Amino acid sequence: MKIVSENACFDGLQGVYSHASNSCACDMTFGMYLPPEAKTQKVPVLWYLSGLTCTHENAMTKAGAQGWAAEHGIALVFPDTSPRGQGVADDDEYDLGQGAGFYVNATQQPWAPHFQMWDYLTSELPALLMKEFPLIEEAQGITGHSMGGHGALTMAMNLPEQYKSVSAFAPIANPSGSDWGRKQLAAYLGDNEGDWQAHDSSLLMREKGYRGHVLVDQGASDQFLKLLKPEVLSHAIAERRQPATFRMQAGYDHSYFFVASFMEDHIGFHAETLYGI
Repeated sequence: MKIVSENACFDGLQGVYSHASNSCACDMTFGMYLPPEAKTQKVPVLWYLSGLTCTHENAMTKAGAQGWAAEHGIALVFPDTSPRGQGVADDDEYDLGQGAGFYVNATQQPWAPHFQMWDYLTSELPALLMKEFPLIEEAQGITGHSMGGHGALTMAMNLPEQYKSVSAFAPIANPSGSDWGRKQLAAYLGDNEGDWQAHDSSLLMREKGYRGHVLVDQGASDQFLKLLKPEVLSHAIAERRQPATFRMQAGYDHSYFFVASFMEDHIGFHAETLYGI
C-alpha cells in the first residue's frame, strides 16, 4: 500500500492510498478518513460507494462527511468506482467501463479480467484495511449514492453479517426494470436475467430484506427518477414490512448538494447502530 496524500482534517486524518489489487488485476486507489479517536483506539467504519463517472475523490471532497464522522468517531472509506489504467477495458459511454463498475463481478468479455468490484469491495479491500488501519471489523456500515446506493443496498442485503447498517442516497433501485440498468447488467453479467437478481435491491428486498433498519433518501426533483425507480423499492419495502425510513426530499436533485444536505442524518444513523454492537 502506498500513501498518495495525507491531510489533517477535523483533528483526524484524510488519506488517499493506492495498492495492487489481485481481484481487479490493476492498481486501485481509495480514500480513508480516520477520526480523532483512531489515534488511540479502533473505531467503526462506514463504506461510501460513489456513483457513475465518480472516483474516490467525489464524496471525499463534496459530501461534507468528515466533520460528521469526526463528531461521531467513525472512519470513512471512499473506494473508487471501477478498475482503471492501461489495458483495462473501457467504453465511450459514461455508464459503462471505467468509472462505471456497477459493483458486480463481471462474467462477460471484455470486462471480466478486471471488473471484479464485488470481490474487491467485500473481501480484498476490507482485509487490507483491517490490517493497515485501527478499524473494528465487526462494526462496518455501508452507504452510497446512485450507482453506489445500488451497491450499498445489494451488498448489505446479500451480506448482512458483514454490514451491520445500511443507507442510500438516490439509489439505482430497480436496474433490471429500467433500460439504463438492463444495459449495464447485460454487459457485465450476460443475458440471463436470473444472474441479475442478486444485484437489484428491489428484488432483493422482496426476497430477503435486511436484518436491521434501512434509511433511503431520494430527491423529489431528481432528474433521473425514471431511471432510478425509487417507487419500486418503496413498494417492496412496504410489501415486506421492512423496518425502514424512505424519504422523498422536496426540491432536491441528484447532485452532491443533495447528498451533503442529508449526510449528517446518515452518519448519525450508522453511528447509532455501529456503536451499539
